[in-house]
Amino acid sequence: QVQLVESGGGLVQPGGSLKLSCAASPYSLDYYAIGWFRQAPGKEREGLSCVASDGYTTAYADSVKGRFTISRDRAKNTVYLQMNRLEPEDTAVYYCAANDGGLNSDFTTLDSHNYIYWGQGTQVTTSS
Repeated sequence: QVQLVESGGGLVQPGGSLKLSCAASPYSLDYYAIGWFRQAPGKEREGLSCVASDGYTTAYADSVKGRFTISRDRAKNTVYLQMNRLEPEDTAVYYCAANDGGLNSDFTTLDSHNYIYWGQGTQVTTSS
């Protein structure tokens, strides 16, 4: 099974930026769609963005569209989430997850039920 490790979380002031990383091993991300999710205390897990296993097809939730950008580095087998103009409402634990949608597929989904493999999460706190 694929293993995922997130990094890059931290404390940032409102209006600031962070870039999260999701490193996958030992299997190539050419076989997996990768989604980013977050969960704040007392709230349900929210799907934010996804990049398909083709590495190009992406999807975004309305809440982050225009502020967050997902990308994939094939050589590093890593997916990134660039987060700009962060707000206090973005404070949450951020997770990446893998969906075995098949080789070089354009399938994307923001439904957490479609994901099998999950990272441990990284905390993002936006506060002044």
